[in-house]
Amino acid sequence: MKLVTTTALALCLAGAAYAQNDCAAGKTLKDGTLTVATGNPAFYPWVLDDKPESGQGYEAAVAYAVAAKMGFEPDAVEWIRSSFDQAIQPGEKDFDFNLQQFSITPEREEVVDFSIPYYSSAMAVLTTDRVVEGGATATMDSLQGLVWGADANTTAVPMLQDLIGPSKDPMLYNDNVDVTAAMQAGQIDAALFDLPTALYLSAVVVDGGTILGQFPADRTENPDQFGLLMPNESPLKECVDAALQELIDDGTLAEIEKSWLEETTGVPVIE
Repeated sequence: MKLVTTTALALCLAGAAYAQNDCAAGKTLKDGTLTVATGNPAFYPWVLDDKPESGQGYEAAVAYAVAAKMGFEPDAVEWIRSSFDQAIQPGEKDFDFNLQQFSITPEREEVVDFSIPYYSSAMAVLTTDRVVEGGATATMDSLQGLVWGADANTTAVPMLQDLIGPSKDPMLYNDNVDVTAAMQAGQIDAALFDLPTALYLSAVVVDGGTILGQFPADRTENPDQFGLLMPNESPLKECVDAALQELIDDGTLAEIEKSWLEETTGVPVIE
């Protein structure tokens, strides 16, 4: 019940804009309808049970909150499915906006439009049940004492030093596949990944994988930022940006993030 109540609250907070915002009038693919795309399938915690129409999950809740600020009732939101690669290609789109963890990059912005960011990816600590059972906790003292692994070809090492400052030099590997293999072999205790990647690795790749904690996004110098993807030169961009800015300013977006990416996933924030 808590999940439904929290999501309903977010929609209610955003709902004050119903019938008050004509910014989107005549600019959607279908008059009076907002067509929103997500992945096929769409995964937890972004969408719960692959049912975006329920409003359950971080991106599903964000979509309905944005729609509300733009003046669309929930029953005026129509969901479709889209592959990730298809969405980021140039050309006409069959959606008004699409959200499935699209990172905003200069290269992509040459062929599609992005909204202002709706999520800045936190860095998370991926480890195993074995390490947690051995006493590891989501505290800086505990994290500094772990044996860390990192991809030597990325910014993972300086980021690790900046965020944690481990007492031992990290073990370096050729890529993240080797990092996760080393974790499963017990050669290392933990590694840093962005939260979406850590959630996937802990659930699918690493046997007995778990996430010990996540750092606030503002602790990362250049966090990966997700935007709502729209067709290039979309007439809705200004409306979508304004809706998202309102959700940021009134605290609704932060509440949705707290509900779905902290409380629901059970990943504590490391202060």
